[in-house]
Amino acid sequence: MNATNIMQLLVNGLALGFIYALVGIEYTLVWNSTGLLNFSHDKFIQLGAYIFAGSCILEWSFSPVVAVITTLLIMFIFGVLVAYGIFNPLRNMESRLFAIVGTVILGRIVQEVCRMIWGPETFTYTGFLRGTFQFGDLVIAKCYVYIIVIAVAIVVLLELLFKTTKVGRAIRCVAQNKMASELMGINVKANIAATIGLSGVICGIIGILVIPQFNVSLTMASMIGLKGFTAGVIGGFGNIPGAIIGGLLLGVVENASVLAIPTIYKDCVSFVFLILFLLVKPNGLMGSKR
Repeated sequence: MNATNIMQLLVNGLALGFIYALVGIEYTLVWNSTGLLNFSHDKFIQLGAYIFAGSCILEWSFSPVVAVITTLLIMFIFGVLVAYGIFNPLRNMESRLFAIVGTVILGRIVQEVCRMIWGPETFTYTGFLRGTFQFGDLVIAKCYVYIIVIAVAIVVLLELLFKTTKVGRAIRCVAQNKMASELMGINVKANIAATIGLSGVICGIIGILVIPQFNVSLTMASMIGLKGFTAGVIGGFGNIPGAIIGGLLLGVVENASVLAIPTIYKDCVSFVFLILFLLVKPNGLMGSKR
């Protein structure tokens, strides 16, 4: 395999890694704000794709820009409703099993709602982020370039949000200590709702970005959700830089694994990583004990 092919694998791996990193960031946001994991995360991604392509584009004939804005607004509202309906009521219960079951059932509900509204058949948004960029012998899919650029922009915007805004500082306070935050006058329930709403927006963005790769279907995000969870485990839950590092590492290693194993088995790399880190370093590369 020549240098161009290796570079091709690296770029593709980075693009997939950024997707996994965004999923890991969403898991981390929910974990930090509630102490719970969102096991319906992949269905949030799926819902964002269906709203964007199925309704905004194909049914309502919105322009792509208006469709994106509408989708992200709906996903934010959906996230807030989920926070008040599931995460806030269940996070203080005696067992976290209630919240786990709640998010799993929510995922099933979202999937069946998608099936009822948009049907069981796979479809796509023709021409969306399709095509390639060519740099000499290196050919890069446009969707990969958009994924990398948008993912970097999201990371930068989140960093600015958490460090320069009142809302962002409140989110960080709640993540550190909810009781102290309440004593300082922070509305913890509203803060959690805003955080889950933000995670819904990130899921919507992921759902839109992966349409060229996976099309729109009821199973489009199942593997993405699992690998994003793996990225969170590798980086360490509760640590956004760790989620980014975990996602990028996973994407590059997974894509490079085709140099040694058949392509059909490359998904196994993620699960091997997940098991190894759970056994050897459950706190992840940058996680801390809690």
